[in-house]
Amino acid sequence: MSVRRLAKDQPASFTFSKDTLETAQWWIAKYPAERKQSAVLPILWLIQKQEGWVSEPAIRVTAELLGMPVIRVLEVATFYTMFQLEPVGSVAFVQLCGTTPCMLCGANDLKKVLEKKIGPKNHVSADGKFSWEEVECLGACSNAPMAAINDYYYEDLTPESLAMILDEFAAGGSPKPGSRIGRGASEPHGKIQTLLDPKLYDGSAGKKIKIPNLPEKPGKAKKAEPAA
Repeated sequence: MSVRRLAKDQPASFTFSKDTLETAQWWIAKYPAERKQSAVLPILWLIQKQEGWVSEPAIRVTAELLGMPVIRVLEVATFYTMFQLEPVGSVAFVQLCGTTPCMLCGANDLKKVLEKKIGPKNHVSADGKFSWEEVECLGACSNAPMAAINDYYYEDLTPESLAMILDEFAAGGSPKPGSRIGRGASEPHGKIQTLLDPKLYDGSAGKKIKIPNLPEKPGKAKKAEPAA
């Protein structure tokens, strides 16, 4: 894993919004008082949802809220790659998967679209609305190539479909997540080729299975049959 550091330029301060603080207190209350530091992960996530990223002042405020040393909160924020340590696009933050399956299916062509429409990776566009980065596997290999944009997955991408998605975001729209070729979940494209028997899903096949020597009641196992 590469070294993750806080952004060079930091805001002067951080303040929880009313709604964010209420939700943070709800998370803290889920733990015993002496274990409230366990809420650090959800609280950092709430901060990121409020601000778009996690700043150094936000880390200090979180440490104060939870009674933790600042270095401990910093360790959490820099360890988990789901936390962004510098500003991201306010409209669309694209995380492009560049791991082998996506790379073999055309991720490098998608990079060219992002570079053309947004600019270099790990930099926010001039208008502050877009940014992108390359990430490791996002777990949607069968629908490669794909990218996570904000909170959702966009799969089976082509350079043309990715460009259309970015244009829709730029126009103020909310592109529908999921496959761009109509694939259902991670099913084969077109139609299912295997496991077609309905009995595999309606439970009828399972009812016919009988496990030998299964105890009828707890602690009362059947006597084993004598060997032939």
